[in-house]
Amino acid sequence: MEIFSYEIIENEVVNDEGAKGTKIRWLITKERGATNYEMRLFEVEKGGYTPFHRHNWEHEVFVLEGEGAVKTDGKEINIKAGSVVFVKPNEPHQFINKGGNVLKFICIIPARR
Repeated sequence: MEIFSYEIIENEVVNDEGAKGTKIRWLITKERGATNYEMRLFEVEKGGYTPFHRHNWEHEVFVLEGEGAVKTDGKEINIKAGSVVFVKPNEPHQFINKGGNVLKFICIIPARR
């Protein structure tokens, strides 16, 4: 078992094309011994967004703080603290901060992508 503060993990800028004002912390990874899932913490600044993209694995997302939207196939669905989002494999998606504060969410993905 390992217990630590998320703050010891570097908050890296997401430099992917199509991202703005987004940072990521890789909290639980293969390097820590995770064999099935990896956990990430995203922080999206006011007016920021993740890239609009798709891939062949699912995401499980829990919104911790803030307000925003998830864009998919021409529509935007509002999210806020407490929202749960399941992104299916190959489903296009983008997280957008639409609030006045940081949009913070946990995202879990398969370790074997």
